[in-house]
Amino acid sequence: MLPQKQAEEAIVSNLTEMELETREEEKDEEEQQSLFSVKNLLWHGGSAWDAWFSCASNQVAQVLLTLPYSFSQLGMLSGILLQVFYGLMGSWTAYIISVLYIEYRSRKEKENVSFKNHVIQWFEVLDGLLGPYWKAAGLAFNCTFLLFGSVIQLIACASNIYYINDKLDKRTWTYIFGACCATTVFIPSFHNYRIWSFLGLGMTTYTAWYLAIAAFVHGQVDGVTHSGPKKLVLYFTGATNILYTFGGHAVTVEIMHAMWKPQKFKYIYLMATLYVFTLTLPSASAVYWAFGDELLNHSNAFSLLPKNGFRDAAVILMLIHQFITFGFACTPLYFVWEKVIGMHDTKSICLRALARLPVVIPIWFLAIIFPFFGPINSAVGALLVSFTVYIIPALAHMLTYRKASARQRCIHCVRLDVHELADLTLFLPLRSSTPTHAKPHSLIFKFSRFLLKQNAAEKPPFFMPSWTAMYAFNAFIVVWVLVVGFGFGGWASMTNFIRQIDTFGLFAKCYQCKPPPPTGAAAAAANHH
Repeated sequence: MLPQKQAEEAIVSNLTEMELETREEEKDEEEQQSLFSVKNLLWHGGSAWDAWFSCASNQVAQVLLTLPYSFSQLGMLSGILLQVFYGLMGSWTAYIISVLYIEYRSRKEKENVSFKNHVIQWFEVLDGLLGPYWKAAGLAFNCTFLLFGSVIQLIACASNIYYINDKLDKRTWTYIFGACCATTVFIPSFHNYRIWSFLGLGMTTYTAWYLAIAAFVHGQVDGVTHSGPKKLVLYFTGATNILYTFGGHAVTVEIMHAMWKPQKFKYIYLMATLYVFTLTLPSASAVYWAFGDELLNHSNAFSLLPKNGFRDAAVILMLIHQFITFGFACTPLYFVWEKVIGMHDTKSICLRALARLPVVIPIWFLAIIFPFFGPINSAVGALLVSFTVYIIPALAHMLTYRKASARQRCIHCVRLDVHELADLTLFLPLRSSTPTHAKPHSLIFKFSRFLLKQNAAEKPPFFMPSWTAMYAFNAFIVVWVLVVGFGFGGWASMTNFIRQIDTFGLFAKCYQCKPPPPTGAAAAAANHH
């Protein structure tokens, strides 16, 4: 009798889940019916399209302006090949992050854990699947990466606006834009980035095609040379910047959690990456073709293009987009801080905004200390992105599904015959549309199909022949990124970063700015010569 009682309890538990799933589907239908209200249209997103816009918009922002600089370090061929390579690798790790999120969430929901007022984050997924040590590693790398990702957006804002108005130095512009970006504390979650993601992607698209067309219209400068790659240190610095470019999925879990149906996320990041290729490859190639080795001393592509209305429009649009990307990078940090101080469940937007403000202060300060637009991308890519979005997800997937029982779960404890199951159909929550004359056998079939759905592990995608192949590919990612990204990339990017500190110093007032025109006696001496 004991096994049968356990089986009945297991089935009743699963029936509760089935009822909840039904209610969620009905809720989704209601949300779809009200989709065209103004509030939902502009403010409350959660569809697959919203996720696509968020991924594509967040994936490439200010880094679009540094890719020509990376091409000058890598050479044209390596630049193109590495973009494709790291773009596809990043799409794969985003996919396995989505698989792990679904695995974690399904386990917790079976324990009747509610996420109504709670946003699931990557470190919680690691904690639930692999334990507290993985949680600590995920939290440390993810938060540090997002912190410096936000810093990079502030630095980029100051670097870009300087090319419109150079009356103020870049450090002063950093103060100003730090205050502007602090207003992102009022955006509650990724649900509320619907209109911003759409606009942000449009702004990035304009800027990318402006760079490509402007470079072709300008033509090649006199005596242009394309000598890259010259040195190993420059080659691996450029490679890690591209690693950083396609490592923007540190917010994948938060974007998924904001979806009405997170299961649809699987290939969204890949689709976003394919679109991003249409922006990064033409723009970086065209600017490098036009200016060649001059880019080695100009990490921001705007600095070499002629000043006109089209360039000023691109600068302004990138500034707005960097504000949006700052919010994308900072919002997960806001969530972590809210959980630490016990404010995450607070419904008041103003109270949450006030609680979030301390997160912005260290970002502001670090942007003033390290204003090295371009080199800081490579350093962050090598030291943080390599672990956060490549090594840790690949290892976590390997360990989560290392056992056959994890890959092929089934309800082995439920071994009831047809008659016993027929008795239990009395507990089935039937919809109003279900015919009253429905046969128990058909209900049993539907219920067993539901059980299989709820307890099946995510299978390898269609292009992976087996779990062994999946395991081998994850192992390849770990080794490649550890050796090439973190090892060689870390050495090269830190060498370059230290060189910037030696040249410009910490707290540099105006990084890579043109020297002021000589005045007085110095001007007279210059004119005499």
